[in-house]
Amino acid sequence: MDRLEARLRRLEDVHEIGQLRARYCQYLDDGRWAELAALFTEGGAFVGLSTARGREALREFFPGLQRGSLSAWWHFSANETIDVDGDTASGETWLYQPCVVDGEAHIAAGRYRDLLERHGKRWLFAERRVTFFFWVPTSQAWGPGAIGWPPAAGALDARYEK
Repeated sequence: MDRLEARLRRLEDVHEIGQLRARYCQYLDDGRWAELAALFTEGGAFVGLSTARGREALREFFPGLQRGSLSAWWHFSANETIDVDGDTASGETWLYQPCVVDGEAHIAAGRYRDLLERHGKRWLFAERRVTFFFWVPTSQAWGPGAIGWPPAAGALDARYEK
């Protein structure tokens, strides 16, 4: 019975982590900043366009993105992997992100690399790291390593670094 309980717990963990990732995209796109920050551990970090560590910094970082040239976005994730090891987990999910930069339609794609921790009955992000495969205006051709929005260059996926 212990094996069955362990298998069931793993399935529940994988499901909850998938829900965490979905809530991240929904809260980010809906501008639900406090709820978004609460998806991270107290010292959790978002790493990518820059780094924000801790819930207070995260509550300020995410809305700050839309105060600049990036005025709108929609996040879609797929191809999820999750490796659970007790009360920690890691994995990746791929990102597809139509967005608006300086009033112009852009398209971005990349990946999130997640480090997760169980706190009580909840899974939370200890770190969510984004890298981009490309980020360009829709009027331009896109392909591996194409960056048309300069802030994304610092988060270029290692596969495409020159």
